[in-house]
Amino acid sequence: MTYDRLVCASCAAPVSEGRCPVCRANRERLAQQGPFGGLNPVTLIALLVMVVAAMALVAHQAA
Repeated sequence: MTYDRLVCASCAAPVSEGRCPVCRANRERLAQQGPFGGLNPVTLIALLVMVVAAMALVAHQAA
């Protein structure tokens, strides 16, 4: 999940605005995690399986 959709429990403002210290801390934490930081391991494994299956399909079609 990206922080532009999160609402802070402390100030009830979007976290992306960073109005309070809690917002700013969570915004920084989410920024450090990178693009795949919010995904759980099961989702990452499912994405990896889909990519491998797509590559196998393309390789099979090319042969």
